[in-house]
Amino acid sequence: VETQTRDFDVVVWGATGFVGRLTAQHILEHYGTSFPWALGGRSETKLSAVRDALTAETGVDASGLPLIVGDAADATFMRGLAERTRVACTTVGPYALYGSELVAACAATGTHYCDLTGEVFWMGRMIDAHQDQAQASGARMVHACGFDCIPADLGVFFVQQAMKARHSVPGKRVKLRVAGFKGGASGGTAASAINMLEEQSRDPEVRRRNENPYAINPRGQRNGPDDPDSFRIAWDADFGQWTGPFIMANVDTRVVRRSNALLANAYGPDFRYEEAMLMGRGPFGFVKALGLATALRVGMAAMTVGPVRRAAASRMPAPGEGPSRRVREAGYWDVRLLAEHPSDSSETLRARLTGDRDPGYGSTAKMLAESAICLARDSLTSSGGIHTPASAMGEALLDRLQQNAGVTVQIEGP
Repeated sequence: VETQTRDFDVVVWGATGFVGRLTAQHILEHYGTSFPWALGGRSETKLSAVRDALTAETGVDASGLPLIVGDAADATFMRGLAERTRVACTTVGPYALYGSELVAACAATGTHYCDLTGEVFWMGRMIDAHQDQAQASGARMVHACGFDCIPADLGVFFVQQAMKARHSVPGKRVKLRVAGFKGGASGGTAASAINMLEEQSRDPEVRRRNENPYAINPRGQRNGPDDPDSFRIAWDADFGQWTGPFIMANVDTRVVRRSNALLANAYGPDFRYEEAMLMGRGPFGFVKALGLATALRVGMAAMTVGPVRRAAASRMPAPGEGPSRRVREAGYWDVRLLAEHPSDSSETLRARLTGDRDPGYGSTAKMLAESAICLARDSLTSSGGIHTPASAMGEALLDRLQQNAGVTVQIEGP
């Protein structure tokens, strides 16, 4: 589908939400109005207020940015929006509740698409429903373009590229360890998690899909050897620390495995991947790891109870709310990866990725914004279809994140 003559290169859909506004702010600060883009959402009054605030916050005149007003549930409106832009960049979640019409519209019209979803069951639904049409139309559609799952997905892509450059083979196993972060998950992430549990309580198929380590791999392809997720603690001799479960592993691991499949098993047909949190050494590290694992188990069990879910939902930040600039700028994230040689266990390669803002809001918004710009402006070799960040954008997005989004990527050690 020809998209060169459309009104906009990018529409930021959900610009009145907190992460949506930060995404628009990043685009304005780094690119101004050097290409045509627009703000979209349900309320013209709120969009106009956001546009004024963007000018005040950035010092860049945003008064000429067009506003697109409509309803995410209106299929006709969403089709019209998709037909006007080369890329739809959406922050409106939970995506299982508010995102399906835009995905359908983009797949049908050849419009590239990026979002922040971590909802594995919904990704699976979208793949089942729209993969073939997106392939035919040429739409590159990329889920999970925030903290879940860009550090994991592009981190594995990076360390495997380095393994192949150094040893001519990819690592047979990669493990990611979260070394630290400051700043919590966003309200949108929490809302999506609660909605996922609601869906699981109603539909056993959602639970089965969420528990399947290859839930979003292409149908008909051979799955790899990875097991379902574990909440166990363990001593990691490679990192010299106790480890506990990482709450984002459920989505990160699925996306990384889909990347391998879409990249024609570039990491190998028997590639293994897992994630954990580094909790420290000695008895104190063990106690921290045990406490984290216990808290997650108890919390997940409690959230299966309807009244508990509803009480948690009532305490989430309202749409448009989030931490101050000072809090966001004080945040960070730091992940380490280790790739193992397939035949020589002494040959390993380590990588490190860091971000200079809190993971839930500041860094996520910058990663999503650069994903949208990458889809709109870069010459990518990937074809149409429902992608991962690595399979759609790979090296091009890694470069952008390092140049413009405060992300560092490096090989560690000899």
